[in-house]
Amino acid sequence: MSATTDCHPRPGIERLCRGTIALATAVAVSVAACSANPADDTPPTIAPAAPAVSPPVTVAPAGQVRALPVRTRSAVFDAGTASLVLLGDDGVTIMPAPTRPPRAVTLPSRASAITGDGQGVAYLSTRGGYLRVDVRTGQVIPTRVPGHEDTDFTAIARRSDGRLVLGSADGAVYTLNSDGAVSASVKIFARVDVLVTQGNTTVVLDRGQTSVTTIDPDGDAPRHALRAGEGATTMAADPAGRVLVVDTRGGSLLVFGTDPLMMRQSYPVRSAPYGLVGTRSLAWVSLTASNVVVGYDLATGIPVEKVRYPTVRQPDVLAFDDATSTLYVASASGDGVQVIDNAGQPR
Repeated sequence: MSATTDCHPRPGIERLCRGTIALATAVAVSVAACSANPADDTPPTIAPAAPAVSPPVTVAPAGQVRALPVRTRSAVFDAGTASLVLLGDDGVTIMPAPTRPPRAVTLPSRASAITGDGQGVAYLSTRGGYLRVDVRTGQVIPTRVPGHEDTDFTAIARRSDGRLVLGSADGAVYTLNSDGAVSASVKIFARVDVLVTQGNTTVVLDRGQTSVTTIDPDGDAPRHALRAGEGATTMAADPAGRVLVVDTRGGSLLVFGTDPLMMRQSYPVRSAPYGLVGTRSLAWVSLTASNVVVGYDLATGIPVEKVRYPTVRQPDVLAFDDATSTLYVASASGDGVQVIDNAGQPR
């Protein structure tokens, strides 16, 4: 048996969740998309998905592995300094060119997420505001968001116009002005887990609702929202204007357009996909149940696997240098950072 949903759960949001879902999961999944009472303060949720606990490595990782005892949670590649900036449990580690040693940066407070401007500055969300890190010098400048000193910020992104966007544990998205104060906000989520931007449009991933939502450039109104599989975990924007999402529980790579929000491609990916990065040529997805990273070509109507590499254990975090086609695979278990030069090229 099956059930079909076609719902608009909240005023001002067009939730395009037409489709068929198995009756066995209809209660758990559709409740995350459609509240019986749109005025509920806390949207119904399901248990967020998570990466698999990776097995021991049995095949030597491709490329080179730089020893780095950091349990990496997220990372960003800074093109301006040709450096990889890694966020771990104990702070930030900046990994410059291979000939130079990595540099640890102590943070004044625990950070939850990272983004960058690609020109030498990284931004990290933290309780009460964000941290500005100079990638060249390691200098850290804390910035408090007025009126939100106790807000638990969980996600951060930077728009094309340079304005920062912060997401919170209590389900709000805040767009900041150039002075770091809130200029607009939207609070409709259970929790904001990941933020990315395409131009000045912000895209929100809520793992508990396994949903993707776009926020308009004014920052004060949601545009559209869609179900994102059975248990979406990670999200990335790519240079072609797409937004990529990994559905770890459902085992798939989802490809969205953002104007309007529309799922354009869905492709099965086994072995607990989790790590994700979009590049000019390929979309890279790590398989945490098998210590593998796969590159998919999205140029046609369906993702096409082009290459796969064995990785370090627990390959939860990916980053990419488009200038040199270098893929970075960072271990969440402290097993180092894998550097694959000319990734995706014939060998």
